Amino acid sequence: MSSRGAQETSKLKHNLEEQLDRLMQQLTDLEECKADLDPDEYEETKNETVEQLKEFEANLAKMLHGNLSLVDELSGMQLAIQAAISEAFKTPEVIRMFAKKQPGQLRTRLADISRDEKIGKLSKQQAAQQSVEILMALKKLGEPLTAAEVAYLQQNSSGSLREFETVSGDMGTGEQVLAVAGSQVEKASK
Repeated sequence: MSSRGAQETSKLKHNLEEQLDRLMQQLTDLEECKADLDPDEYEETKNETVEQLKEFEANLAKMLHGNLSLVDELSGMQLAIQAAISEAFKTPEVIRMFAKKQPGQLRTRLADISRDEKIGKLSKQQAAQQSVEILMALKKLGEPLTAAEVAYLQQNSSGSLREFETVSGDMGTGEQVLAVAGSQVEKASK
């Protein structure tokens, strides 16, 4: 009987991760099909997905407030959602790897971006934006960055990424997470 609560918590966490994966995949698919959609259809679909993310965030906030045993696990997901809503991160794939705490895959993606830039598959601007997102995600996951990576991050960070770093670095308690995420949802809905 004593393991039942742990199993339910594990199942809840698994279901939440699947829902977050689905929403992030939806954003990824939308970006990949952007050229095939007319601008109004693209915006409408993107707004619907962002609205679903807001609803998901609101449900996480309720869980965080009522179940303190999940606070640490859900805080990472909430940061990922906050990033998606505030558009600090433009790449859903990076958000997904960040939420799932996958530094190895983030490092692999960083190497792929460098390669794609060299062969002309990505513009310098696209490569810089995606590289900065990955480096910021790695930093937030507590992964050590080289001096060159730190310098690159400082040189190329956008205002929204710096704001995300400041806000997420200050969060410690569940109440702070809720307050920050709530303000991000308000900003996104205006």
